[in-house]
Amino acid sequence: MILASRVRVNGIVVNQLGYKVHPDDEVMVDDQHIGKADKITYVINKPKNVISSASDDRGRITVVDLIESPERVYPIGRLDYDSSGLLLLSNDGDLTNMIIHPRFHIPKVYEVTIDGNVADEVLQKMAQGIMVDDYMSAPCNIERIKDNKKTSLLKMTLYEGHNRQIRKMFASVGFKVVKLHRIAEANITLGHLRSGEYRQLKPYEIKKLKEYLNGGNR
Repeated sequence: MILASRVRVNGIVVNQLGYKVHPDDEVMVDDQHIGKADKITYVINKPKNVISSASDDRGRITVVDLIESPERVYPIGRLDYDSSGLLLLSNDGDLTNMIIHPRFHIPKVYEVTIDGNVADEVLQKMAQGIMVDDYMSAPCNIERIKDNKKTSLLKMTLYEGHNRQIRKMFASVGFKVVKLHRIAEANITLGHLRSGEYRQLKPYEIKKLKEYLNGGNR
């Protein structure tokens, strides 16, 4: 469209690819005004076997496929293909950067079902930090919810997000994760959202989330 002289900025035809526009510039394409996209953020209860991406070259279902939105949104961070639970999606770049930047240490809370019964001393060791691949995991919180004959249900709060970290942590101490479900991130919770359901965050929730990310109410 640019090379075809269909784009004007402040009334002047622009033929240069990569031309930078400023927030107050008026951009027209074929004499139609191009407005700014409204900032919008969703929380979804991602089902298992859904990709945490905007697209997939293998044709698998993505979280973006599950959301009907007037604006294009993108997942904030990731949740494994074989895991379920809370995932945020947004077109708000500032919010996205605050959540994914390591320096903010955003807590993420998971319900973890383990094949077998894990001893307290093992959980204490994991909570203090253990070697996973080539890095030492950061301290985390682990709470035992209940034990059955064959499984343990735990609640874990992590402040970092390495690839498949929880599964690798338990594998390193000889246990397999059979179910992983995220229930909270920062101060946002799943609430009553069922698998595959989503909702748009309200303006006051966005305000409180940004206040939280900036160090308030932690």
